[in-house]
Amino acid sequence: MEKKEMLYEGKAKQVFATDDPEVLLVHYKDDATAFNGLKKGTITGKGAINNRVTNFMMQVLEKEGVPTHFVEELNERDTLVKKVSIVPLEVIIRNISAGSFAKHYGVEEGIVFDEPTIEFSYKNDELGDPLINEYHALALKLATKAEIARIKELAFRTNEVMKKFFKERKVDLVDFKLEFGRLSDGTIVLADEISPDTCRFWDSETHDKLDKDRFRRDLGNVEDAYKEMLKRIIGIEA
Repeated sequence: MEKKEMLYEGKAKQVFATDDPEVLLVHYKDDATAFNGLKKGTITGKGAINNRVTNFMMQVLEKEGVPTHFVEELNERDTLVKKVSIVPLEVIIRNISAGSFAKHYGVEEGIVFDEPTIEFSYKNDELGDPLINEYHALALKLATKAEIARIKELAFRTNEVMKKFFKERKVDLVDFKLEFGRLSDGTIVLADEISPDTCRFWDSETHDKLDKDRFRRDLGNVEDAYKEMLKRIIGIEA
């Protein structure tokens, strides 16, 4: 598959066209950002780890009935994916109170919810990705009612699969962000990535943070946390 012109560059990835109009090439970078790009830095080796972790998790989810955009891992930083039109909604599933949830609602971190919560953000950097509800999404024509219902179904299914997967690896899945896209025929599939960049992972016993919060909060040992998650998920050393 031939890599062609770059179509898009985001905070953590570059996306290139290929000689197949329905397939794109994603390249994972080591750049790290937080607080809507206000904090910037580099996490050495992050791109390679996020690429491998994402591809592994996408294949786990595919086997459990969650359709994804994954096609093929080319090397440690490059992956082929199905071309999708991204639905401009960030979907956040929360199992335990942390981060902005704890801050916004004045509760401590670490409260385990009876049921997972779901929230949507309007994917718009200029506006700071504001929280919105389903009615706002419909009013803004970001997705149809059927698409939102499907996205919610797939998001909760992803949570079920991943909670069980990570529990077996002594990791609590605190919360995570998902993005979905439409294939050319309109089918909704899971897109973007699943990694320590987009998930909060806590060690089940020590509650040590094993994700990008170590970068956000200047906790140190950021690279080690990413390497630890690679080891627990895939069973290999970075």
